[in-house]
Amino acid sequence: MKEIIEGGCGCGAVRYALTLDRLPPTYACHCRDCQTWSGSAFNQVALLPEALLTVSGPVEICEITGPSRRVSRQRICGVCHTRLYSTNSARPGTIGLRAGTLDESDALDVVAHIWVKRKQPWITIPDGVPAWPESAPPEQFAQSLARR
Repeated sequence: MKEIIEGGCGCGAVRYALTLDRLPPTYACHCRDCQTWSGSAFNQVALLPEALLTVSGPVEICEITGPSRRVSRQRICGVCHTRLYSTNSARPGTIGLRAGTLDESDALDVVAHIWVKRKQPWITIPDGVPAWPESAPPEQFAQSLARR
């Protein structure tokens, strides 16, 4: 049965809803870019179909073109600048939802870790959770997210 899963920014100006069966699986990216963008040790993300997301409130877009010429569009709250989700030209129709913005973020599972060669030394990845030194092979990564 589908339910409405909600989240939003820090100040409450932007809210979003997802129609899902349950909370989505997430992965942690430990690359330097994610550490910088998040201001933390890693970025926790849920990859989801963009069609499942409805958003209300003032959202701004910050567009970044990477060295590979892929375009990342970061959606942020227009008031408090919380990063909410992004899209990338490499994954049309898919969003990378910033998992910490979900109302029930404390109930999420991290089912995979990427760029662990850059992880902070105090982070321990649990036994049995897939992890890759850099980016994961797409098929293996998709399988790890689907296993949940």
